[in-house]
Amino acid sequence: MEQENTEKTVKLHVGCGTQYKDGWINIDNNSDNNITKLDLNWDLRNPLPIKEDCVDFIYNEHFLEHLTVLEGLKALADFRRVLKPGGILRVSMPDLADIAADYNNDNWKQDKAEFFQKFGLTFIQTKAELMNINFRCWGHQWLYDWEELTRRLREAGFTQIKQCKFKESEHIELVGLETRDESTLIAEATK
Repeated sequence: MEQENTEKTVKLHVGCGTQYKDGWINIDNNSDNNITKLDLNWDLRNPLPIKEDCVDFIYNEHFLEHLTVLEGLKALADFRRVLKPGGILRVSMPDLADIAADYNNDNWKQDKAEFFQKFGLTFIQTKAELMNINFRCWGHQWLYDWEELTRRLREAGFTQIKQCKFKESEHIELVGLETRDESTLIAEATK
């Protein structure tokens, strides 16, 4: 008789903000005091209070760019620590390459009109202002492109890194997670 696997899949949603995901352990430090539902109030600049090798999946969206590069590297290494061998980290964020493309786009005002409206940025008058807002607003500390993200994931100990499309994954648990259209840089890293 085959033994039933009763081990529960452990999934962490780190830097969850107000996007609570059922079936996940939702973690944030609630620095804006706007989160009404949270499983763990934790400053993710500190190691997670979780033993190593026990998490199957970790997801974050628009989180890593809010840490300094060194804080981000420490967080990535800690995520790797708690993942089981074969566990997956999915990172979704804005892509610095897209921001640079906006700067070099002569039709930037027309092409970004919906974005400006959505975020109340209709006051922007120059490409330099747009670039600086992307770097400095919303608490951004370090922006990534594919080269930089893979570099930092490797420095944190990940060797299997794959670029992914919006809401797509080979892993059913990671399909459809993104909530922001601005999540254009997406990677999955396997421990």
